[in-house]
Amino acid sequence: MIRIGDFSKLSRVSIKTLRYYDEMDLLEPIAVDRFTGYRYYEFDQLPRLHRILALKDLGFSLEEIGQLLRDSLTPEQMRGMLKLRQVEIRQRVQEETGRLERVEARLRQIEQEEDMSKYDVVIKKIGPIKVASVRGIVPTPPQQGSLWGELEGYLAGQRVRPAAPCFCMYHDDEYKERDWDIEACEPIEADVPETGRVKVRTLPAVETMACTVHHGPFVTIGEAYDAIGKWISANGYRICGPSREIYLHVTEEGQGMVSQTDPQTVTEIQFPVEKV
Repeated sequence: MIRIGDFSKLSRVSIKTLRYYDEMDLLEPIAVDRFTGYRYYEFDQLPRLHRILALKDLGFSLEEIGQLLRDSLTPEQMRGMLKLRQVEIRQRVQEETGRLERVEARLRQIEQEEDMSKYDVVIKKIGPIKVASVRGIVPTPPQQGSLWGELEGYLAGQRVRPAAPCFCMYHDDEYKERDWDIEACEPIEADVPETGRVKVRTLPAVETMACTVHHGPFVTIGEAYDAIGKWISANGYRICGPSREIYLHVTEEGQGMVSQTDPQTVTEIQFPVEKV
């Protein structure tokens, strides 16, 4: 038998860690002196200690390691657990790689502009949303009031109130000077009959939505679009669907009647994106 200090030197594992492994029932000493409390080990316990260290290096928790050592898993069971660990590690690596890319993109932005952008872009998962909507072609975005008047007038007649802040969707594939394809949307919970103009449907969930918030008059919202556009490009994404403007706080003129000059207006801009 060898004392814990010598066993620690041989294994290159601290005494504190060896004691903790004993508490966790992973590696018990072969004997404990009842007078001094000294722990004693045998040389043939080194393989078990190395197995613990190897499994810990693979990312298994001490609780999982204890189960693995107790249950005497078959090679097939061990292979299954390792494949699961492989998937988990790859997912974490992918997440951290994406985070590193966003940090590097932010650094490049600061170096190029020599200033901090006032717009922070985050990736969200957006769940399915049931909406009533009116879609049409309007000369420019500020002239979409007719769509909102039509939609809100119909919902008021049906005694249906919006379940969440309203938003519009931009369906054009590219920027246009005139004749924008815009859809005014009111989230609803009630069942509402459709008409020739008012449609009711559930928008599917969006797994990866790039989002930023513009706090200020609508006439300056172009700054937010510039910022999110640069972010999407710099972080290796591309737009893969209609964008949305969520009107989180507007004037008393109505949910869809967004003031062009009210400095208290709060609008969230959302772009569905995918990795290039």
